[in-house]
Amino acid sequence: MDTILEQLVWRRAKSRCEYCQLPRDFSPLTFEIDHVIARKHQGTTTADNLALACFFCNSYKGPNIAGVDPQSGRIVRLFHPRKDRWKRHFAWDGPFLIGHSRIGRATIAVLEINHPEFVAWREVLIREGAFPPDRGSAK
Repeated sequence: MDTILEQLVWRRAKSRCEYCQLPRDFSPLTFEIDHVIARKHQGTTTADNLALACFFCNSYKGPNIAGVDPQSGRIVRLFHPRKDRWKRHFAWDGPFLIGHSRIGRATIAVLEINHPEFVAWREVLIREGAFPPDRGSAK
């Protein structure tokens, strides 16, 4: 991946995870550029298939492109930061991310976004006034 493409991904995401919205400045681990549709599923290394992801979201997502909606039990595709609007599928309730759609709920489940350790970390950031990020600009 070339430097120009990497810079575009970081700039477009405003240096925050495009799944859980964690700003890079508040993460103890590095961020990664995720292939939304993994290369093993014929995903391309192009701007429309790349997203900035925190280490945890990218690790849990792996090559997954779908998951089970815990409410309906249906298999649905995961959130696609280039095609979906974040606010249509997700909302914050304190440190917990709530899924407003099958896609949102399945994405939260697969990426384990509400894992107790991540919730505890977001609680600290909320107390410090550092989280959630400005939701008005969330895609």
